[in-house]
This record gives sequence, C-alpha cells and structure tokens, in this order.
Amino acid sequence: MKKVFFGVLVCIACALNAQESYWTNYQVVVEPQNVDAFYKLTNDYFSTHKTEGVTVTLYENHFNDPGNNFTHVIGFSGSLDALGNMYANDGGDTWELYLVKLNQQIKSGFSARMGTRKAHTGDLNQNYPIQKYYIVHAEDGDAWDKAFTKYMNENTPGGMLNMMGNITAGVSSDGENRWVLNGFKDFKGAMGGASILRTDAQNAANDKAWKTFLETNGESHLVRSGLRVLMGKW
Repeated sequence: MKKVFFGVLVCIACALNAQESYWTNYQVVVEPQNVDAFYKLTNDYFSTHKTEGVTVTLYENHFNDPGNNFTHVIGFSGSLDALGNMYANDGGDTWELYLVKLNQQIKSGFSARMGTRKAHTGDLNQNYPIQKYYIVHAEDGDAWDKAFTKYMNENTPGGMLNMMGNITAGVSSDGENRWVLNGFKDFKGAMGGASILRTDAQNAANDKAWKTFLETNGESHLVRSGLRVLMGKW
C-alpha cells in the first residue's frame, strides 16, 4: 500500500475551463480498529498544513455494493491553480512522515480518480454531511451535461445540495464518466430523498422533468451508487 499511496500522490493535472472546480480522490480500506488513528493523523496534519484554496475532506463509504467496498476516501478540491500548487509542493519531511504513519493504518489501496465539478444547485457554504452518490456512463457527455443541468436547476428542492461533474482519470472498464451527488442534512433526508422536500405539485412536475431528461440526455446508464458520510473537512 505504501507504494500505491506514494505513487498516486504525485503530480496530477487536468485542464478544463476556469469556472469549474477540480478534485482528486484517494479511496482506501481501513480496518475498524485503525479508523480512529487514521482520522487523528489526517486531522492533525491538515489542521495545520494546508494549501491555500484547497479544501480537504474525509468521507466514510457507508452504503456500497460489493464491488465498491472501500471504507474511506480522502478528497482534495479547488481551482486548477490551487490544486496544481498543492501537487507541485513536495511537503517536505512533515508530509512524508504523515504518509508513512497513515499507510501504517491502511490495509490496502482501492482506487484513485480525478475530475471536475461542472455544476451545482444549493448553498455550498452550508453543511450537507450525508451524500448519496451516483456514478454514470454517458454516451454523449455534452448532451448529458446540458440535460442534467437543466433538470437540476429546475427541480432541486430547498434543503438539498446537488452537484454533478465528470471523471477525467481513474475510469474503470465500466466506462464511468459522470457523477452526481445529492447532499442532505441528516440520514432522514437521505433516506426519504428529494421527494420528501417537495410538495405534491413539485413532485408531479419533477416526474415530468425527469422523463424529459431521460429522453434528451443522449443515452446513459447507472454504473453504481452509494452513500458516504463526512468525517472531517479542512
């Protein structure tokens, strides 16, 4: 695992337009007895060592299918310049020591990806710690982006955060290239879904809008889905 984790934490860059937010994720398997130490190491390091403009998050992969059974994901997000600066900085001895100690708490690496956030509805400054995620293969990315953004802008209810974007590296043989996140304040919201946040009339309008999305997105299919829980944000 040390070689895997060190290997993926090297220079990664991508170039899309400046309005988009960029992200990188590292998915790992941590055994239950090591979770507290794994969290403490990450909290201690990123509470005092941060790159300006980069947000660091740690999630637990709470509900997942057998082929998606990593336990935790460390994510980095920000502008292209901010992430580029982070990867250009080797972090020195303190960063290397953090990685050595962290890898001692990790059973195995699972995967690593990067991509962008292309659109969102809802307030990014509020906390939505329970997030349902959907990984999608879109046949026509531009058509899917246009159709989903229109659907999302018109039908995301208050009290929920909706984000979508693409995957530019770390794609599996399933060909996933789009992702969607629905963020909720609590598990009740996540279990009930967007429908409990809408009126009956809004749900009826949403059903029609979803049908339109399916007819205009250029064909797509779900690769997998799950639910993750925020453990820390720095």
